[in-house]
Amino acid sequence: MIPYFQLLSFDLGPIPIQVWGLMVALGILAATWVAAKMAKTRGQDPQVIWDLSARVIIAAFIGARLIHAVYEPATYLQDPLEFFRIWHGGFSIMGGFLGALPAGIWFLRKKYVDVYAYADTAVFGLPLGIFIGRIGCFLIHDHPGTLTDFALGVKYPDGVRHDLGLYDSINGLILFLLFLWLAHRKMKTGTFVVVFLLWYGVVRFFSDFLRATNGPIVDTRYFNLTPAQYLAVVMVVGGVWMWRRKLPTEV
Repeated sequence: MIPYFQLLSFDLGPIPIQVWGLMVALGILAATWVAAKMAKTRGQDPQVIWDLSARVIIAAFIGARLIHAVYEPATYLQDPLEFFRIWHGGFSIMGGFLGALPAGIWFLRKKYVDVYAYADTAVFGLPLGIFIGRIGCFLIHDHPGTLTDFALGVKYPDGVRHDLGLYDSINGLILFLLFLWLAHRKMKTGTFVVVFLLWYGVVRFFSDFLRATNGPIVDTRYFNLTPAQYLAVVMVVGGVWMWRRKLPTEV
C-alpha cells in the first residue's frame, strides 16, 4: 500500500507554486518537445508542432472546464461565475481532448500542412504529457477511487482506495513506451492517433468504474456512467473508424 501524503503547493521564494499546475505545465512542455523531435525525424517542421501546442492549450482548458461542469452541474447552476474561478480547480482531461481537436484542425489547415500527418506526430507526445501531468493529480489526490486492498492502493484517511490519478499516470507511461517501440518500426501515418484513441478510450472507460461512489469527492454519473466514459466510447468508435478508413496511407 502507498502511504497517503498530499502536496498542494510550495513556495519558491516569495512565489507560491501550485503543484498540479506545475506538473501539467511540465507535461505540456515535455509532450511538445518529444512531438517536435518526432516531426524532425519525419521530415516535418518542428516549429509547426510548437505553434500548434501554443494554439490548442487555451481551447483544451476551455473544453476541460466545460466537461467538468457536466460533472458538477449544480455548482455552476447555483453560481455561474464559478466557471471562471479556475484557481478553484476543476478540469477534465477528456474535455481537454475535445476542446483541442477542433482548434488543432483549424490551426493545421490554416498552415496548409497535412493535417492528418501532423496530428499523428503531435499525438506521439501526448502519453508522456499525461504521465507527467497526472503525477500532479496523484500528489493532490483529486481523483480518489473505491476502497481496495490492491498493492497500489493509497492509504487515504478513510481507508485504502484506488487513486485514479496514479493509475492514469502509469497508463500514460506504458502507452508512451509502446509509442517509442512503434516509432522504431515502419508504421503507417495515423498509427499513433489510432492506438491512442483505442488504448486510452478502453482503459479510461473501465478505470472509471473504480472512481469513488462515496466520500468527499464523488463523480456525477448519468445512467451509471461518468461523462468521461461516454467520451471514451466516442474515442474508441473514432479509433475503429480511423483504423478502417485511414491507416492504408503510408508514412
